[in-house]
Amino acid sequence: MLVALSVPCAVLPVLAFLWLIWWMDRYDREPLWLFGLAFLWGAGGGAVLALVTSHAATSGAQGMTVVEMMRLAPLIEEPAKALVLLLIVTSHHFDNTTDGFVYGAAAGLGFGMTENLFYFSHAAQGGDLLAFALLVALRSLYSALMHAAATSVVGASLGWAKFRRGWSRFLVLPAGMGLAIGIHALWNELLAAGAAGSVALGLLDFVLFPLEFGVLFGIFQLCLLDEKGILQRELQEEVDLGVIPPEHLAFLGAYRKRSLPGWLPSTMDHRAYVRAATTLAFRKHQLRNTAAPDFYAVEVTRLRQSILQLLVGGGIEPQEIPALMAFDALPGR
Repeated sequence: MLVALSVPCAVLPVLAFLWLIWWMDRYDREPLWLFGLAFLWGAGGGAVLALVTSHAATSGAQGMTVVEMMRLAPLIEEPAKALVLLLIVTSHHFDNTTDGFVYGAAAGLGFGMTENLFYFSHAAQGGDLLAFALLVALRSLYSALMHAAATSVVGASLGWAKFRRGWSRFLVLPAGMGLAIGIHALWNELLAAGAAGSVALGLLDFVLFPLEFGVLFGIFQLCLLDEKGILQRELQEEVDLGVIPPEHLAFLGAYRKRSLPGWLPSTMDHRAYVRAATTLAFRKHQLRNTAAPDFYAVEVTRLRQSILQLLVGGGIEPQEIPALMAFDALPGR
């Protein structure tokens, strides 16, 4: 029975965390198919790649201890988990540091789920219900989240560098990977010390990790605050141009207000309008910070046209704006 319970115990908590992370990206949530791809890579490809690489790295080593294996694991597992991010970062859906946090966390949670399933199944064979329940609680609340936190740092570094110029952006990914390996290594080292008899160091692991996680969560919130600033700044320009009615700005720039009913005509597609305005704001910001502007310039034009069509379809007549689509006329260009 415990072996059968291993699957839901490994899967359900991780899926709950996965949904929470996706939901928290409140202003511009990632497409589920791409978010799911990151998760499935961590659960499948990343886990298999780490296993194969670990086997190849240790096949010639004789008598390698558990502690030595734990020290090697971060060097192998972190690049394996993060490999999919090098593909996803090329997508136009990967827009900023917040997106990097989200995709990285998804890949880390996938890996943590597969790893937990292995440990839970192994522990279940012993038949000790209390030991099994304790392992499920600790690995679900700590180990799985540790994997998510570590890989989210790599994703965040990619998201930060994507729309930056200059040599410094090439240093961010190695720094992010180094920090991810450091988070993982610290977790493993303290865990190994606890297993070796140092109870204080073992308990320290369960104190330090929530602090680390809290710092990353705080940075994530700052990224969301930055997104809100981008929305308000870029959409204010659209109000000045006459694309967006002035009374809409207070709703579009605030997460809770934008979902409220009543500020748009009932005949208007509420979700499509909010989505188009949000994407327009981010595309304008990206256009100002990219060395390859063609796609983003076309997107700005397309999204403005979509917004105008939605407004007219909802019975709202926008102002006539000469040369409306000329982004080069905007401040900052």
